[in-house]
Order: sequence, then C-alpha cells, then structure tokens
Amino acid sequence: MRIGFLGPSEGDLDALERAATFLLHRENVARAVYLGNDDALDRCVARWAARLVGEDPSDEGAWERAGELAAGGSPDEIDQFVTGERERLRLRALATLPEDAPYAFESLDEVPTLMTWDAAALGEEDLARAHLVVVGTADAPTLDDRGHRWVLELGPIGPRGGVAVLDGAARVVTVYDASERELMRAELGEPHTARLTIPKEIREK
Repeated sequence: MRIGFLGPSEGDLDALERAATFLLHRENVARAVYLGNDDALDRCVARWAARLVGEDPSDEGAWERAGELAAGGSPDEIDQFVTGERERLRLRALATLPEDAPYAFESLDEVPTLMTWDAAALGEEDLARAHLVVVGTADAPTLDDRGHRWVLELGPIGPRGGVAVLDGAARVVTVYDASERELMRAELGEPHTARLTIPKEIREK
C-alpha cells in the first residue's frame, strides 16, 4: 500500500492542491493524509470539487445532475459528467487527522505508522506500536532513527519539502518539495536501520 503525507499548507491552498494532485495522480497513493492543524484541506477540497462538477459537489448533487443528463444530455456532456464525477470521487482519498484524537495510527503492510501534527504531546505509550512516526510541524523535512522507531518530520509544503510517500510493501519513504523534486529517500529495514539517500544535485547545493 502507498500512502501520501502532506505537510501544513500555511494558507496556500493552491500549493496544497498541486501537492495533492501530485500524490493522487503521479504517485498513485491510496490515500493522502494532511498533517496540518487547520481546515485548509477541507477548504481546498470543497473548492476543487466545485470546480470539477459545479456548485453542489455532494452525492445528492451528482444524482440530480445524472438525472438531468439522462433526460436530455448529449454524449459529450455525459462523458464530461463521468470524468468529473470520477475526479470528484478520487478526492475522497484525501484525509485529515482526527479532530477528537492527537494522532492517527495505521498498520501499512510491514510499517505500523503513527501520524500527528505535533509529537511533543505524545507519550511512549502512544508511540509504542509505531515503527514510523510522521509529524507535520517542523521547519524542514528530516528523517531520524530514534532508537525504536523512525521519525519523519515533514514541515510546510514549499521549496524545502512538505510532501512524502510511504511505500509500505517496499518499506521506502520518499520526501519531495512543492515542485515535485525528490529531496531524500529512505529504505526502512528493521528498527535501528535506515539507509538515507539524498540525490547528488541536492547534496551539492
């Protein structure tokens, strides 16, 4: 399973949409989780969906549009409707952290993963099951071996990072910046072993 991570948008909904598009369509993640502590993703998705299908992007609106097209839509209009609805439904792969809990936890293939905005408030009992902890708040992306687990700090979406993909089956984490440039890649073996690769062009800067 491939899951994407989105750092805080810092109010830039266009950058958030571009990063989400990259994860959904180029990286083909099953889900992308926004790690900001605001409602930016909700606002981004609402705007995005309305642009795809019109003012009412709800399921009820989709049924109403389908009924109207069935009664008198042209083949081109029907094709456009189907394409727009597929794109709208794909947006359901975008998720936020739970409002009623400080983190989300998933067992992704062989990498039990905890996702949070800020790990500072979490205790060892919260972190105990996680082999990978992904944190939204940071100045820039880092990946550290903390003894019993790895910690990936994403930071905001921008030229320094803020976008990442975990391939659970391959046990590989890749971090990108807002321009889709790969910044670092880590092969996650057993705990205490993480091989970090930084592309040559990044190292030389």
